[in-house]
Parts: sequence; C-alpha cells; structure tokens
Amino acid sequence: MSEQTPAETETPQTDQTDLQDVTPEEEPLVTEGMDWFVLRVASNKEDSVRRTLLRKIKIEGYDGSDETKPMLVNRILVPTEKEKVIKAGKHKIVETKLYPGYVFVEMKLEDDGRIPQDIFFLIKETTGVGDFIGTAGRPSAMTLPEVEKMINAAKPPEEQPEVKMEFQKGDHVKITGGPFENMEGTVDLTLPDQGKVRVIVMIFGRATPVELEYWLITRADEE
Repeated sequence: MSEQTPAETETPQTDQTDLQDVTPEEEPLVTEGMDWFVLRVASNKEDSVRRTLLRKIKIEGYDGSDETKPMLVNRILVPTEKEKVIKAGKHKIVETKLYPGYVFVEMKLEDDGRIPQDIFFLIKETTGVGDFIGTAGRPSAMTLPEVEKMINAAKPPEEQPEVKMEFQKGDHVKITGGPFENMEGTVDLTLPDQGKVRVIVMIFGRATPVELEYWLITRADEE
C-alpha cells in the first residue's frame, strides 16, 4: 500500500490499553497462523479506534486471555514517529501518524479467507471504522516487506527526536523579530539540532548570511 501524508498530533499520555503498541525485539514480524491486515478508519480516529478494538477484543477473550476461546487477534498498531518542533521559542514534541486513516490489525482468518464472524461484527460495530483493504469479507494480507516496514516504523525511537523544520533551502522568508526585523531573505541552510536557520539578506547592497532562531522567521507569502 502507498504511504499517505503524515498527520500531526501532540503526544497523548500513555493509556493502559496501549501496552500492545510496544513490539518486543523477540516478537516475530508475523505471529504463526496470523497475518497483518490494513483497516481503513475515519481521519483522526486512528487512536480511538485502536483503543476501542483492544478493549473489546480483551473483554470478549479473543486476545488469548480466555483459554476457552481461540486467539484471533494479537497486535493492533498505529505507527507514528515523534518530532521536535520549535514554536515561539518553545520546544514541543509532536507525534506524526505515518499512515493517517489506517489501523494495522494482526489476526487469524477462517480457512476460506473470511474474517471470523465474531471479530467481523466486533470491528464493524466500532465507531469510525471503514473496511479492510481487499475484497468484501476477505481482506488482503500485507506482504512481509510491507509488514517489516510498518513494524520498524512503529518502534519507539532510540534517540531524541530532531527538530522538525518547516523551512527548506530556497524559501523566501520574512524576519519577524530581532535587529533584522521586517527584512526579507532566502533560506540558505537549516540547523535542526540548534533550532536555527541561516538566511541570506541584503545588507548595504551585499548578500549577507545571518543565523536566526527558527521562530523568528515566517514565509514571506504568509504576510
């Protein structure tokens, strides 16, 4: 499946039902007897759909917790990445959904390729849920390369996230504060680790590079 435009949200506090978000290193890409499937959901409803499904599946015992019932669903993921953004001189961590509008479900199908009836209705009766990618009642399993890419993206970053720079080289910007306020120039270099941008401005008729705090510039066309 093709990637969609990332959607940003501020990092929510961890919920107890989010424990299955963590994919242990020793856990296989695909649990034996299961496959990964892609579920379409309403925009900005990915997290709520995921939490609701995890809760319902646990209550019904299809997560392996009930020995009298088969384990039909294992992991449910919403892959995200964390980025550091500087606004008004303050650092914020935002969480970006890598596949907005989709939730990834690892589950076991019937022998004929259909979703088990109990799981089908449990999912379909959840607010914000659409259809699985594939034909009606018979979802298409993700390929191993797709699963590996998704699983790796869902793992928490080992290092501090870098500053997300909204500017790139060549952008025409206006300086909004400091000694060069109201001057316009062109972005020459971004310095994410420092939260700064180097801008070329004209001073006494000469092109001069100046380093500015990220939050002291805005796109000139936004004025």
